Amino acid sequence: MNFRALTLAAMLSVSALSGAAFAQDNPMVGGAAMFADKNIVENAVNSADHTTLVAAVQAAGLVETLSGEGPFTVLAPVNAAFDALPEGAVETLLKPENKEMLSTILACHVIPAKALSTDIVGMVEADGGEHVVDTVGGCKLTLKAADGKVTVTDENGTVANVTIADVIQSNGVIHVIDAVLTPKSAM
Repeated sequence: MNFRALTLAAMLSVSALSGAAFAQDNPMVGGAAMFADKNIVENAVNSADHTTLVAAVQAAGLVETLSGEGPFTVLAPVNAAFDALPEGAVETLLKPENKEMLSTILACHVIPAKALSTDIVGMVEADGGEHVVDTVGGCKLTLKAADGKVTVTDENGTVANVTIADVIQSNGVIHVIDAVLTPKSAM
């Protein structure tokens, strides 16, 4: 092997290791590594547990927004959460004529700040057991923390559990949840 090939091989192995280091700090989501140097959309498309969410984000025209600078905290429902909605609800929401409603529902999963689980627990404790946040979609979500678990309750009383917290992104953080949150007027 000549010097040039050896140098290139060394550089590639170092860059591969640095990429692994970025992912090593993040939990796996949907069987995929999540990289702190990639944005929310770049990571979400690799999660087998978030194919419905990704399809909805694309249908709502929110790819560019969620690829933007942020910071965002995204509460990311898994496919099973969408499957638990009333029969036909997802298909109806994905129709072009329902783009505005879909966009509003998805925006109710986005907090316009980077809030790690430690930040959320701190806010909840400071507010005496629950903390209300406003989302990009105009929803008010109630955050609670107890026994090392964080829950999010929407305006309709739907409670989502954070199942994977603190998935760091270049433009914020993702917390995986087990329910779809909706605004008061939807569904």
